[in-house]
Amino acid sequence: MGNQTEVTEFIILGLSNDPQMQIFLFMVFSAVYLITLLANMVIMLAIRADPHLHTPMYFFLSHLSFVDICYSSAIVPNMLVHFVAEHKTISVNSCLAQVFFIFLLATNEIFILSAMAYDRYAAICAPLRYMERMSKGICVQLVSGAWAISFFHALLNTVFALKLHFCGPNQISHFSCELPSLLHLSCTDTFTNQVLSFLLMLISYIYIISTILRIRSAEGRHKAFSTCSSHLIVVGLLYFTAFFQYTKSSSVSSVVLDEIFSIQYSVLTPMLNPIIYSLKSKEMKTALRKMLRKLKFHK
Repeated sequence: MGNQTEVTEFIILGLSNDPQMQIFLFMVFSAVYLITLLANMVIMLAIRADPHLHTPMYFFLSHLSFVDICYSSAIVPNMLVHFVAEHKTISVNSCLAQVFFIFLLATNEIFILSAMAYDRYAAICAPLRYMERMSKGICVQLVSGAWAISFFHALLNTVFALKLHFCGPNQISHFSCELPSLLHLSCTDTFTNQVLSFLLMLISYIYIISTILRIRSAEGRHKAFSTCSSHLIVVGLLYFTAFFQYTKSSSVSSVVLDEIFSIQYSVLTPMLNPIIYSLKSKEMKTALRKMLRKLKFHK
């Protein structure tokens, strides 16, 4: 335990050491963060205002937008500060706190997406029992369960991180405190990764796609795929980058590759989620038009 007190803070190296590039990146990621906040807030307001969107799918989407706002806020503001700060340091306790919130919100998003996958499975594979399987009570239980599991998952990984021995150096080759970055600085050679939600989502989509492929008419298959196409895109954006980042071995680690993947699933995905659902959903387009007409009318 005495060795751990030697490192009291970490140095965040960030994306660039060039002052001019840092200003440019500050402007870019500030714009991304503002778009993320506004787009997700608009989605939440549109779903709340339009009774036609008071369905299980949009209930989950509203919670996904809220989680995206929190997830982005756990990472981007601190990253923006480091772009302009002279001393780009973070205390060990603050770093571990960020690890906790990243795990809490990222895991929550994964389970919300899993709940949305189950909703699409119920809608496509068991349409006659859909309202029974996706009642309001069940939807609330799924969201509550997502928060509960996420909390314990984040707590477990944070407690694990507290047991790591940091014997130097203290430079994090990243723009945020993520567990893989801390593992590279640790003398402890252990890492526990849980992929339960990934397997649940994968199994759900195997059933969905196999059921769709059994539909005889081409028109029926096209309609079924269109119902979950936006969800498939969102899942792909998050899972395939984050899953690779957290399960790859240290032998294939690359600072540039790590940062690209992290930017994809932690910064860009929360911004792209509402845009994808807005473009792919006719109901959402209609709700957004209604909101715009109401705003123009009040002006």
